Amino acid sequence: MVLLRVAEDDQLAAALAAALAGGPPVTPRAPESALAAIRPDLPVTEPGAAAVVATSGSTGDPKAVVLTGAALEFSARVTHERLGGPGEWVCALPTHYVAGLMTVVRSVVAGRGLRFASPELDELPAPGERSYLSLVATQLHRVLARPEQTARLRDYAGVLVGGSAVPDGLREAALTAGVNLVATYGMSETCGGCVYDGVPLDGVGVELAQERIGLRGPMVFAGYRLRPELTADVLDGDLVWTNDRGRFDPDGRLEVLGRFDDVVISGGEKVDLAAAQRLVDQLIGPDEGPVVLLGIPDRQWGVRVVAVTTGGWSLDVLRDRLRARLGRAGLPKELRRVAELAYTSTGKIDRAGLIAAWQDEG
Repeated sequence: MVLLRVAEDDQLAAALAAALAGGPPVTPRAPESALAAIRPDLPVTEPGAAAVVATSGSTGDPKAVVLTGAALEFSARVTHERLGGPGEWVCALPTHYVAGLMTVVRSVVAGRGLRFASPELDELPAPGERSYLSLVATQLHRVLARPEQTARLRDYAGVLVGGSAVPDGLREAALTAGVNLVATYGMSETCGGCVYDGVPLDGVGVELAQERIGLRGPMVFAGYRLRPELTADVLDGDLVWTNDRGRFDPDGRLEVLGRFDDVVISGGEKVDLAAAQRLVDQLIGPDEGPVVLLGIPDRQWGVRVVAVTTGGWSLDVLRDRLRARLGRAGLPKELRRVAELAYTSTGKIDRAGLIAAWQDEG
């Protein structure tokens, strides 16, 4: 009987090295909600399992993803090939989610050093000869607001940004500052990012079926732990079907459009909330206070589009700013100001939390 080893951050590199060498699979120490899905008290039956990690749960209950040693080693190897060679990794993300976990895996596979930094990045470590950093967009925005840290950031050989789309303005600011930015796309089920700047890593395939994105390759997960019915819904051999919509641009690069559940019907009209949010991000500068669009169930509209903000917006002024670019159904019908936005521990906007808070307030 093989049980999961629950490892603290300071034990994780050694535990993963042992797992990749055929030892017991490991799961990073995680919040109780994640451990409830992972069930470290029950045996692991998937052949070759090396790690189990929980999904973020930002769109529902967390699921436990089983990753094999072969998948982890492949992902680490092709990542280094794309970035120009193995190097030291700095981990500034929670290791109990895949993006943080993979910084540890890459350091183990490369036989290079690993350093940790606080998620708030109060002090960004000085990079070595070849150092890599993995961030989410909110962290990148925070660093770019600090000139001294921005200067240090540009000395990293690669700064991977994933977890959600990188707003165009943020990308341009990073590139203008000389940051070696790489926008990544992937998920827990693919050992994290496997498409870099719209181009799949070597050995990774991308398929589209009526805009649904499928990812194929040796980095695909073995299945959802203790959830065979969910595994069967998305996994077909080495192909995992996502819930994301995408298309190929004229240069053949993958463009992620959002999730299928981002498309809602409001007053009989289809509204693509992901596209509307991208437009809002383009039209509203960060100094004006972020605005997040949400879809709230409504008896009259089916789904009512609303907005939350930390800025000083009024509903009329916001609608006037957006009216020329958003259709009638996509314009927010209500606005609430909040002291701060809710984020998941992976740096994503916690839309489920914001929607729940809106509904609780009535």
